[in-house]
Amino acid sequence: MVVPQGQGSLGSWETRSIVRNMFPLLIVLSIIVLAAGITLEDAEEMLTEYGLLAVMVPTMVDMGGNLGAILSSRLTSRFHLGMTDFDPRDRELWANILAILALAFSVFTALAVGAWLLGQLIGGALPLWMLLVISLTSGLSVAVIAIVFSFAATYASYRMGIDPDDTTIPIVTNVVDVFGMIIFIGVSALVIGF
Repeated sequence: MVVPQGQGSLGSWETRSIVRNMFPLLIVLSIIVLAAGITLEDAEEMLTEYGLLAVMVPTMVDMGGNLGAILSSRLTSRFHLGMTDFDPRDRELWANILAILALAFSVFTALAVGAWLLGQLIGGALPLWMLLVISLTSGLSVAVIAIVFSFAATYASYRMGIDPDDTTIPIVTNVVDVFGMIIFIGVSALVIGF
């Protein structure tokens, strides 16, 4: 594997280089993540009426980012070790993708069941099937977005000569926060008929 030559920080642990690459990126990502907050504010009425959905929001957004961070970390490690070049025939890449999807399925199923059990304790109004549809549809969609952006951020960083360890996790977690919130609110409104 050939490391791109240039002014990037690939393989560098210089503080200035890392800050120079990360600071503008974090400013842009902070502005983008405001969309998640605006989406949440727009859905205030629905989340107030269906409190179980409000309980699900933090886990939904957090787990989507975590799944993306796991995959990004694995991809950057493979890049640094010279073990990958994004060949679609690479079975280990596909195994990582399937593992993320399986983890998403299990976590978001548990989220729906946990929210339903909480609803049973406090008198929630949503049936289990509805919570499963909302959680799994939103969660698996967010997982797919996390996978796509993990690959894109890792590959783009590498091609630009920037250490993917410095960029991928902030990019993926922020993008997943925004899309996760939009998808969750949209799917919830569609399923509930709000």
